[in-house]
Amino acid sequence: MNKEKRLEILTRLRDNNPNPTTELNFSTPFELLIAVLLSAQATDVGVNKATDKLYPVANTPQAILDLGLEGLKEYIKTIGLFNTKAENTIKTCQMLVDLHGGEVPESREALEALPGVGRKTANVVLNTAFGWPTIAVDTHIDRVSNRTKFAMGKNVVEVENKLLKVVPKDFKVDVHHWLILHGRYTCTARKPKCGSCIIEDLCEFKDKTE
Repeated sequence: MNKEKRLEILTRLRDNNPNPTTELNFSTPFELLIAVLLSAQATDVGVNKATDKLYPVANTPQAILDLGLEGLKEYIKTIGLFNTKAENTIKTCQMLVDLHGGEVPESREALEALPGVGRKTANVVLNTAFGWPTIAVDTHIDRVSNRTKFAMGKNVVEVENKLLKVVPKDFKVDVHHWLILHGRYTCTARKPKCGSCIIEDLCEFKDKTE
């Protein structure tokens, strides 16, 4: 895909959604971090249902530590892999208290050192909480980038590196949200909704649907 076509795609996505953000509910960097940690192999809707009950009771590292492991599990037991996620959340909260004064560090290295936090989660927090021009590639973004031929790669790291290379500076902060929302609601996995897609004429996917 050429530079001009990519720019037009980004312009249309921006015009359609000028101020995109995550669909996870949060009001602080810590709430976002925990929500993203809980969202692995789970839906944002499912995570929001749990955190909407959890955060009014405990929305700081110390408050979650005070709940304890079993207390935390009661709030997140509807989320897949909740046992492992609860353990990682408690360990993460302990590290935030011990090493960072209870605050979420604005550092990729420090974030990725937290239990259960990988590159993708760190990218989401840096982008959405702190406004960094990072691009967290999940299954939706991987699919949209490859299917449209916008930024092709054999794995999520290759796609991330390609996106960072081809997306102009002015679009970098928001492109993560545009692509994830496009993949979630329009360029869906089994049957993309090409007929209602605002970038259909620019997309280079060969097997378009009606």
